[in-house]
Amino acid sequence: MIVDRGTCMTSALITVDPDIHSGMPVFVGTRVPVKVLFDHLEAGDSLEVFLDDFPTVSRELAIAVLKEARTAIS
Repeated sequence: MIVDRGTCMTSALITVDPDIHSGMPVFVGTRVPVKVLFDHLEAGDSLEVFLDDFPTVSRELAIAVLKEARTAIS
């Protein structure tokens, strides 16, 4: 879950900050937009390809975001 902190939103997994990519949700501790993970998967790339392309995102973080997304749409 993302918690609103005024102009900045954050969770243990995702940060939304107007000073980072104009407020696009990014993996916490990185500047990598979460959307890029879904774009890779939608294009047929494996999680490994995404992780190789964005080494600042840990496997654990990417999997946790995917699990959170699954829970959100269930």
